[in-house]
Amino acid sequence: MSSFPARFVNLPAARARFGDRVDRLGPFLRKGDPAADAVVDVLATMPREVGWRMVEAAASRGVSTVPEAPAALRAFFQELETVPAWVDFPTIDLGGRLVLRTGILSGLVLGAQSIVLGYASPGGNKPLVLTGNLLERAGRRLNETARYVRNVVSPGGLRPFADGYVSSVKVRLMHAQVRRMLQKSPRWNEDAWGVPINQHDMAATTLLFSLVLVQGLEKLGVSLGAEERESYMHLWRWAGRLMGVDGDILPTCTPEAERLADVIAATQGAPDDDARDLVRAFLQAGVNEAQNPKERTRAERGVLLLRAISHELLGRDLAVELGFAPSPLRLALPVIRRLVRSGELMKRARPFGDAQLRAGTRYWDDVRDRGYALYGTPFHLPEHVAA
Repeated sequence: MSSFPARFVNLPAARARFGDRVDRLGPFLRKGDPAADAVVDVLATMPREVGWRMVEAAASRGVSTVPEAPAALRAFFQELETVPAWVDFPTIDLGGRLVLRTGILSGLVLGAQSIVLGYASPGGNKPLVLTGNLLERAGRRLNETARYVRNVVSPGGLRPFADGYVSSVKVRLMHAQVRRMLQKSPRWNEDAWGVPINQHDMAATTLLFSLVLVQGLEKLGVSLGAEERESYMHLWRWAGRLMGVDGDILPTCTPEAERLADVIAATQGAPDDDARDLVRAFLQAGVNEAQNPKERTRAERGVLLLRAISHELLGRDLAVELGFAPSPLRLALPVIRRLVRSGELMKRARPFGDAQLRAGTRYWDDVRDRGYALYGTPFHLPEHVAA
C-alpha cells in the first residue's frame, strides 16, 4: 500500500509550490472519524429504531437524558456538548446573516459552484456514486443539503440542541454509516481513493460551504466586509468541528482556508465520468420531479440559469469538462451583477437592508418547507451500497 492514495496527484509540482504542506495534507486521505465510527458500530448491534431514538434524544436534549446510551454514544455526545472557548455564538449569528440576506443568490452559488465542485473531485465523488445517493435520489439529496444550510445559518442554529447542531450531528453519523458500508464493500478501492469520506474530503466540503460560497457571491457583485466574511468563516469552523473535521485540518480564518483550498486543488485530478454523471443528475433533478407543465417549464429555465452561472463561477474550461453546455442566459450576467451591486449599495439604508434580510430569509424558508412537503424528514442512516 503506497503512502498516499493514487488520487493524490501532481505531487512534484505541488511540493515545488507548497513545500511540505503537501505531505502533511496527504495522510488525511486515510483518516476517518473514529468517534462517529464507534457510534455507528454500536448502533449496528441494536434494533434500528432503538438506536436512532437514542441519537435523536441525545442530539436534541443532551446525552444526559439517555441514561441507557452505550459508552461510545455517551463519549461522542459529551465531546460535542463541550463547546470550545473559541466559539462565539454572536459572531456565528452574524455570519449566518450573510446567507439569509443574500437569499436566492447564495442558493444559486451553492448549487452552481459549491455543490458542483464537490462532484468534480474524482476521488471525493465516489461515496455519492457507490451509494446511489445522487444518481437515484438527486432531488431529495440536494434539498437535504439546502435544508441543512438553512438550519445551520439560522440565528442560534448552531447552539447545542438547536436545529443546525442536530442536523450537523446527523450528517456526521450518516457519513460514518456510509464509510462503514463502503469499507466493507468489494467495490471500494482504498489505494485509489483513500478512506471513504475521509478527513481531507470532509475539510474540502467545509471549504465549499464557506470559502467557495463567499468567493462566488463576490463574483456576482455582493459586497462583503471583513467582519461579515470572517464571521461566516467562524460559523463553518464550528459547524466543521461538529461534523467531525479534525482540528489540525480545519481552517480558522479566510487566509488559512485559501491556503488549504490551493493545496487541495493542486493535488486533485481532472473531473471523471462519475463527475459528469453527477452533474447531469443534478441538472435534471428539478425537471424530472416536476409535478405539472408549469413546474417543468420553471425547472428548465432554472437549468439555463444554473448553466450560465456555473460557466461564470467555475470558469469556462472546468464548466465544459463537467458537462455544462453554454447557456443563452450568460448574456444576462453583467446585468445581474450590476443589479446586485446596486442592491448592495442600497442595503446601507436601514429599511432596505431589513427588507433584504426578510426576503432572503423567506427564500430559504420556502426551500426548507418545500423539501419537507416533498421528501419528509431527512437524514436517515443509509442501509446499502448501490449494486
